[in-house]
Amino acid sequence: MTTISDIIEVFLKDLIRKSNEKRIEIQRNDLAKHFDCSPSQINYVLTTRFTLKNGYTIESQRGGGGYIRIKQLILGHNPSVFHIITEEMGDSISQTQGLNIIQFLLEQRIITKREAKIMGAAIDDTSLNSSSEGRNQMRAKLLKNMLSILLEEA
Repeated sequence: MTTISDIIEVFLKDLIRKSNEKRIEIQRNDLAKHFDCSPSQINYVLTTRFTLKNGYTIESQRGGGGYIRIKQLILGHNPSVFHIITEEMGDSISQTQGLNIIQFLLEQRIITKREAKIMGAAIDDTSLNSSSEGRNQMRAKLLKNMLSILLEEA
């Protein structure tokens, strides 16, 4: 079942994709009116779907002429990508967060579909035999190691 959050996410990603600079500026209230939802729903989408882990940066300016600027990171095989992702990742990451990073790398064509499947299998809960927190820490280590190899300059 498609939720309003999913619809807003797809709408914003489509706008970004069509933009030459891979960035858009929007006003939260205008977007909320467009989708007949509350501004807090827009905030929810922005904070959960447009994160560094998902390959986006967000800037906001509050006030009467305020805006929200969403920019998609165009990464290529750039070592700073590894730094951004691992700094955001920290020492522990959930399976969902790890899969989001893998999906982003696949969408950016930084990794292949096969590499994404292998990485997904490696960080799956069933592959990691340990407690919940230990599993999240092991997952972060595995993902960082895989990313360091995949994002190296060829």
